[in-house]
Amino acid sequence: MNKLQKKILIILLLLCMITPIGVLLPVFFNTGDAWGEWSAQTVKELAGYVPKGLSKYSDLWKAPVPGYSVNRKDSSVAHRSGYYLVSAIFGATVTYIVMLLISRLIIRNGV
Repeated sequence: MNKLQKKILIILLLLCMITPIGVLLPVFFNTGDAWGEWSAQTVKELAGYVPKGLSKYSDLWKAPVPGYSVNRKDSSVAHRSGYYLVSAIFGATVTYIVMLLISRLIIRNGV
């Protein structure tokens, strides 16, 4: 692993570590859901209408862990922050592996 890869991994890890802010700030400011993680119904309540694209594709994807909590009965901020962190680390790891594979393919093919 070269210096650039180490720097990228450190930056990804730091970004992962601050992701619970997405759960903590809405609780701290009593604003409801994390910004941008709204359902079509919430957008309708906030904006007064649902954009066509959102209404068309909102049912296409269901979150594997809705609400960042495995246990729906215990949706404490601490647990949601932990699941948020795990989600960030998982997503960053998958992204890093995919980018590593793509870069190796590019280097191997001499593109």
